[in-house]
Amino acid sequence: MPSLADLNTAMIACRRCPRLVAWREQVAQERKAAYATEEYWGRPVPGFGDPAARLLVVGLAPAAHGANRTGRMFTGDRSGDWLYRALHRAGFASQPGSRNRDDGLELGDAYVTATVRCAPPKNRPTAGERDACRPWLEAEMDLLTGIRVVVALGGFAFDQMLRVLGSPGCSIPSPRPRFGHGMVVSAAGPTVIGSYHPSQQNTFTGRLTEEMLDQVFATAAALLYGSERPFGYRTRGE
Repeated sequence: MPSLADLNTAMIACRRCPRLVAWREQVAQERKAAYATEEYWGRPVPGFGDPAARLLVVGLAPAAHGANRTGRMFTGDRSGDWLYRALHRAGFASQPGSRNRDDGLELGDAYVTATVRCAPPKNRPTAGERDACRPWLEAEMDLLTGIRVVVALGGFAFDQMLRVLGSPGCSIPSPRPRFGHGMVVSAAGPTVIGSYHPSQQNTFTGRLTEEMLDQVFATAAALLYGSERPFGYRTRGE
């Protein structure tokens, strides 16, 4: 059976979606003025975290000048700042921020990934691109055998996770639940919690606050550990 490292090696070489390939590489060549001296990743971005994780955090796709630049999910942009601060407060991350792949951040009992692995124009992958990327997510979940709770950031990720969990071996309620912040869906498999995505569109307008995001991860922690589990970073071997 392949390992996560094997899967990520294959994923990084993926060129299934011509539009996404062209865009991610164009962005990597042209670069943003603030990062003009940096070498962009410009390839599909693998998941990141603890291989023994019980919590899976799923976003939409890499940001053009965030993970498409750094090569690590939710790293180097404001959405990532919000996410990793929340994970740190909830005890899943060793530090409250992530600037690059070598900044020392470690996740304990958590793994961060996305439904689409290449940065899409205007942050909007097509349905065909979503479906072309689905096998990578399914293969990742097959290897992350301990996952018990999934936090889906945004409606796109929430709907895709329910599609994946509707595959043979799992079941979800029918009709399929609609996305909502704080929505909890119990399936014959991992429990899925919906959260607004920590995009600037949501955080700048106050649609998502840090308290709201903290509550989502408090719910996840309660499902995993019970109400008496203390917060605090957990090492992989704990």
